[in-house]
Amino acid sequence: MSSGKPKGIVVFSGGSAANNLVDVFKTVREDKKCQLSYVIPISDNGGSSSELIRVFGGPGIGDVRSRLVRLIPDDPDHDDSEKAAIKIFFNHRLPKNRATARQEWMQIVEASHSLWTNISTAKKELMRAILNSVNFEILKRMRPSSTFDFSGASIGNLFLTGARLFTGSFESAIYLLSSICSVPNHTSVLPAINTNFTHHISAGLSNGTIITGQNSISHPSETTALDSTPLTAHEDTERHDAIEDANLPGTLPTLRKQYINFSKADEDDLPARIERLWYINPYGQEIRLAANPAVLSALTSAQAIIYSIGSLYTSLIPSLILKGVGHAIENAAIRYKILILNSTIDRETGPSATPFSALDFVAAIAKACAESKGSPADVHKLEYSSYVTHVVHLTGPGTPAVDREALRGLGIETIKVYGRRGEGEGFVRYDEKGLVQALEVTMGRGIRGRRG
Repeated sequence: MSSGKPKGIVVFSGGSAANNLVDVFKTVREDKKCQLSYVIPISDNGGSSSELIRVFGGPGIGDVRSRLVRLIPDDPDHDDSEKAAIKIFFNHRLPKNRATARQEWMQIVEASHSLWTNISTAKKELMRAILNSVNFEILKRMRPSSTFDFSGASIGNLFLTGARLFTGSFESAIYLLSSICSVPNHTSVLPAINTNFTHHISAGLSNGTIITGQNSISHPSETTALDSTPLTAHEDTERHDAIEDANLPGTLPTLRKQYINFSKADEDDLPARIERLWYINPYGQEIRLAANPAVLSALTSAQAIIYSIGSLYTSLIPSLILKGVGHAIENAAIRYKILILNSTIDRETGPSATPFSALDFVAAIAKACAESKGSPADVHKLEYSSYVTHVVHLTGPGTPAVDREALRGLGIETIKVYGRRGEGEGFVRYDEKGLVQALEVTMGRGIRGRRG
């Protein structure tokens, strides 16, 4: 017997790019009066997350933290200074200078920092307890060969790490941060894998090159602490084995380096297209991992799946290749499987000489879902619509090419949305109202939109 409860919406996304569309998804959820679930990958090993992983191990938590903080409700009719203060607190990053960063960290844990202004005593002391707990763990792990580097560290990431270590549960840590941030019960942030361990990814290019680690795939880093004389692979491994941290002896050196400094703006083309992505163990061997059961449960009760904007191979694919996901998405009961196409081509969807088209994005998603099922990666084009039914896209210079007739021939509908160009930006962004309308029309509500 049906309970009459509306089926939910599941959004696959990464962190920063999709954060810009949170209000869009919120509006669509309100119209549907249903549950909204964000599925976030945990393979990020760049920025301050790299130092937390090096010292504590555990999943890459930066994207989970940023989505939870982004979901702090805004109420324009009420002056809620505490919610604003909590958002600033958990988004705060320490200075880039190592000594200055450690000094500011101590001001925070001692409650003498101005960030605590407007946060109530009850929440402040709870938050301080977790931050002092992670500070104690940092001190316990201090060794002559290894000390924690606070440079550019995210306070929210430190808090979520402390909560995970204190409770022994990633899921509980997310619940605690969700509660402090007043994230509504109808919206969930689900890590793609519910784990206390670190899971890395590798990408294989069409020329046979293999790139190991998410940061190296997506945002090459300014390498830190390199000797002037290049080391052999054996010497590099031995050097890292002499450092006492959370990594097992013999772990691939590229997975043990600090990637605190990197740029999202200056990206070199990859030498060839990415053809496949997979998970690896610390020694570089391929492994197959199961999805978070909560993710599979959300998919089972979903009316719609949305693949959000973001990095195709490091924001979407790591969640899609997990065991159980492909079968769940293929479910015919899910009527709408909507790809919101990126407005630009990035490092992962180049090189610039052969940029990805909309069909290439769809093919990558379909192949990832097939791999999730243990099927061959070469999916027949006529199967693409089992995983993507609609493509929402922009038009203009630099946007991925959309062959509407080819997609229609595969049973995939296209919806063109007019965008806006931000001040000083050389690319088109989605207009929130236009995107809401496109999604509502696609899912059977709203006035008829402009379709390709």
